[in-house]
Amino acid sequence: MVSVSAVLGKSRGWTYKPRAGMRILFITSTRIGDAVLSTGLLRHLAARHPDARFTIACGPVPAPLFASVPGLERIIVLRKKSYARHWLALWASCVPRYWDLVVDLRRSLVTHFLVARRRRALGGQRSGHQVERLGAVLGLAPPPAPYLWIGAREAEEAARLIPAGVPVLGVGPTANWSPKTWPAERFAALAARLTSKEGILPGARVAIFGDASERDAAQPVLDSIAAERRIDLVGRLDLATVAACLARCSFYVGNDSGLMHIAAAVGTKTLGLFGPSPPQIYAPWGPHTAVAATTIPYAELVGAPDFDHRKTDCLMESLSVDTAALAARALWLRRKGAAA
Repeated sequence: MVSVSAVLGKSRGWTYKPRAGMRILFITSTRIGDAVLSTGLLRHLAARHPDARFTIACGPVPAPLFASVPGLERIIVLRKKSYARHWLALWASCVPRYWDLVVDLRRSLVTHFLVARRRRALGGQRSGHQVERLGAVLGLAPPPAPYLWIGAREAEEAARLIPAGVPVLGVGPTANWSPKTWPAERFAALAARLTSKEGILPGARVAIFGDASERDAAQPVLDSIAAERRIDLVGRLDLATVAACLARCSFYVGNDSGLMHIAAAVGTKTLGLFGPSPPQIYAPWGPHTAVAATTIPYAELVGAPDFDHRKTDCLMESLSVDTAALAARALWLRRKGAAA
């Protein structure tokens, strides 16, 4: 069990007294990964102000992840509109209320036109991990770790899909752009190795995660797993249930993606695969996580003058199955030693 002091972390530069019934507006990302990384701040505020009422503004995709936040009063879904009219809609929704605290992780102008006792916004700092940058918004060092609340309905559904007993390896073979997507055949080979007699999870079932739009990319991995060991979750679940399913996995391996950050946030041992994205900023967070990276460094992969992530094919070829398997075993043994 995590103590309240561990949740709160150590505050610097900002002291205040809790107020009963505070109203807090929390504006976070439209992208899954960044929204997940911001949840540590929410957990900090919920622990600091147990009677607070939260309004959370975020994009439509990560919105289900916030449905079970303690003290949730409202989720405002920001759907992008031309000429930034979504910000005007947010202002219209929030301006009738007095806010005790506004936390704006989007650095939007809208928060300056709300009546608020306190405002805290993401600064322009560029160094450090994203979790550390977010922690600095509230002056927290070390920063609170990302955390996802899982509702009873999602937990029940996850228990049906991933029952207790046989261990499960979670695999996320997709990403939001192709340059950082490890080849499907390598995911298949890695899953086979990790669940072999000599692997870290001998005889484990394999759960494949992904969006419905990514089925074609995930299909080769699905096809490589025997039907009796395969759990096909690609495009079948809402994101909150995905989080509950990932929490039941014994180990997760996937590309740098929102799924990777969800797996880490629910406490699953998580290996993130990195190439054309910077692990010093976006590695999965926590002592139960690790990274396997390409031998060609990030700066070289994206340094070409004509680099365009929308048009470039896979840049993950220099990450071998051997390297990923060794990183997975090292993480497994490290966490096994920590639990002993």
